[in-house]
Amino acid sequence: MNFDAASFDPMSFNPQAVRAEFPLLMLADPLLHYLDNAATPQIHRSAMEAMADHDMFQRANIMRGTHHLAEAATAAYEEARAQAARFLNAATPDEVVFTAGTTAALNLVAHSFGDTLRPGDEVMLSLAEHHSNLVPWQLLRQRRGIVLKFLPLTADGRIDLAALAGMLTPRCRLVALTHCSNVTGAITDVATVVAAARGVGARVLLDGAQQVQHGPVDVQALDIDFYAFSGHKCFGPNGIGVLWARGEILEAMPPFLVGGGMVGEVTPEGSTFARPPQRFEAGTPPIAEAVGLGTVLAWLSTLPWQAIRAHENELLRRLLAGLRQRSDIRILGPVDLEARQPVVSFDIAGLHPHDVCQVLDRHGVALRGGHHCAQPLIRHFGLDGANRASIAMYTTHADIDALLDGLDDVVAVLR
Repeated sequence: MNFDAASFDPMSFNPQAVRAEFPLLMLADPLLHYLDNAATPQIHRSAMEAMADHDMFQRANIMRGTHHLAEAATAAYEEARAQAARFLNAATPDEVVFTAGTTAALNLVAHSFGDTLRPGDEVMLSLAEHHSNLVPWQLLRQRRGIVLKFLPLTADGRIDLAALAGMLTPRCRLVALTHCSNVTGAITDVATVVAAARGVGARVLLDGAQQVQHGPVDVQALDIDFYAFSGHKCFGPNGIGVLWARGEILEAMPPFLVGGGMVGEVTPEGSTFARPPQRFEAGTPPIAEAVGLGTVLAWLSTLPWQAIRAHENELLRRLLAGLRQRSDIRILGPVDLEARQPVVSFDIAGLHPHDVCQVLDRHGVALRGGHHCAQPLIRHFGLDGANRASIAMYTTHADIDALLDGLDDVVAVLR
């Protein structure tokens, strides 16, 4: 099923009405206060229906089949690519590569773009990165002899861009940073990064996993070179993601995974490879998941994002205020609403975050506890782990209040 954007009135946004479009939130018994959206938001009904319809009525492999089902499946898959391009404002759908998710997309860049780098070339990261935008570059350093540099952090955990100009050199080939931190919610000042990178001829990559659930992204306006995100981070299916890159960059990159679907001619002596994006999509892709992702991106593109951001900020303000009232709680990251998304990590003195989350679960509050795959950032705050609450468009005041009220029980039980 293709989502009919024309039938949706974007001015009708209402948190409760939107909540009704996420089956698990409506069917959960007892009532679920889901605040683990930075890890995985709930899947929108349109994506579930689109995947089911695809597998019931047009399931087939794509590309080389000539029967009608294969042609229908190929058309649906390529329409999903076109929808991802529209969501990102890409110049052409051929700049969109489907991957297994953000992690796979970042690994693709580290391998394929990384294979064009030479010993001594530099890649600039930060101490705020998710492990998916750190470990692949460490492995590239082992393979290719590149140099990794890490931007420091400010006291509140933001990337210290004041240090950027002094750390960049003409050997820098890539600046790879989070668009939005999965720990603090801090949004990176992309314009400052791009201006500095362009000054030394470096490319810019953004890990967009935490940004995409908060609205469409304009990669042309950002003036970046790579963007990666996951379907499950933006109310879509698991197992599907997107790497966007400028067309001329993809053309110059060698393949990462190889096999069927990404070759031109194969002989015992060697092979030629397809042009992008097929060059980077070896084997049978997650076709139904791509269709589901395209459908949910179409839905997201119809929403009144100014109203949604106002709603999320209202809840974020309520959450921050409630946490700040407690003397035993330390908020990690910004304590205001400036240049941030509604992701809040916090530490309760003397209490392990896993224990905190287990007690809150008794109250129906789903929270995340641990290092959030960002150990250098967590250790910047002198911790091994933290609790994290993350707000989505369907979050309500009742969800925030359940968390804040549950903290009294946390302290009573664990102390």
